[in-house]
Amino acid sequence: MFDALNLYEINILDFIQKTFRCGFLDTVVPYVTALGDGGIFFIVCAVLFLIFKKTRSIGIAIAAALILEAVVVNLTMKPLLMRERPFSVNPDILLLVKAPGDYSFPSGHSATAFAFAAAVFFMNKKWGIPAFIVAALVALSRLYLYVHYPTDVLAGILIGIILGAFAAFAVKHIEKSIKKRKTA
Repeated sequence: MFDALNLYEINILDFIQKTFRCGFLDTVVPYVTALGDGGIFFIVCAVLFLIFKKTRSIGIAIAAALILEAVVVNLTMKPLLMRERPFSVNPDILLLVKAPGDYSFPSGHSATAFAFAAAVFFMNKKWGIPAFIVAALVALSRLYLYVHYPTDVLAGILIGIILGAFAAFAVKHIEKSIKKRKTA
């Protein structure tokens, strides 16, 4: 299913390697990508938002978005689609991070980061802007590190935004219903 596309996308990844690869980024980018490892950073953010009553709704939206993302991407899509990673197709590449053991499509790091960012953004636009910047850096790191194809990352971004928006709108809808019941 992905064979012809893989070759085209390998050229894009090779271009990124030849154009942007440098000592500074080789040092920094693995730390950026680590923000998405297991979703731990985003889970910690959700917990921090949940602690305070003023931001609890944002925390609930983030948690819901992250749970949805894990089910849709990691438990459903990756095992069904089984796309091999680009470093498997081009074994000459020097990886800067431990080789991921799961499948490539879609990018779980990108989906997690964008589910988080979209949930935050649709709950609080001011905080959502920096969240989207962090998400974009995580997504770009996956290309720089040669662990995902561009379409993996694009799909992860799209899925993350949809799930994050859904979670935020669901939380707002539920809160509105609860307020209506209390005033009735």
